[in-house]
Parts: sequence; structure tokens; C-alpha cells
Amino acid sequence: MAGIQQKVDEKVNSRKVYVISKSYCPFCKQAKDILKKYTEDIGVWEIDSANDMKAIQKYLETKTGASSVPRVFINGEFIGGCDKIKSLHSSKELQKMLG
Repeated sequence: MAGIQQKVDEKVNSRKVYVISKSYCPFCKQAKDILKKYTEDIGVWEIDSANDMKAIQKYLETKTGASSVPRVFINGEFIGGCDKIKSLHSSKELQKMLG
């Protein structure tokens, strides 16, 4: 698990906005589309192509409280999933966070 933890944490901290996603997930697409309105500095990891996807999701559950995707991080801090991103967008809070 230590290797997975290090890999996830390095990725999450590598960009202002980082999304752990699955390429076929409609909620992931919605979240990424909203985030792209604010910044180009978005890292995305499509874990459905990762050999260790289950271990990644297990660590995400420990780190964020859920293993579902998307898992959105801003400045290394876990923000939430699609519903949270849509809510922050609607309330203009996302603009303040990424402005």
C-alpha cells in the first residue's frame, strides 16, 4: 500500500487541480468539464487503465472517505466529487478557489 499511497499523493500534489477519474464515467466528465472553465492546470489520472486500480481506490477510500470517482483535489487538498464541484461552481466558490 505504501507504493500506491506515494504514487497517489505525488500525482495529487503535482498540479493545482488533480482529478482521479475513469475514462468512461459520466460524472468524471462533468467534473472535468466544469474545472476546465476555470483553469488549464488540471492533472487527470484515468485509473480504469491502471493495473492497480483496486488498490488505488482502496487508498482513496482511506484518504477521502470514499472510493468512487471522480476524486477532485485542489492544491493537494481533497475537495469532493462531481456533486461537490457542481455545487461549488453554482455558488461561485469554485471561481474563488481557482481564481
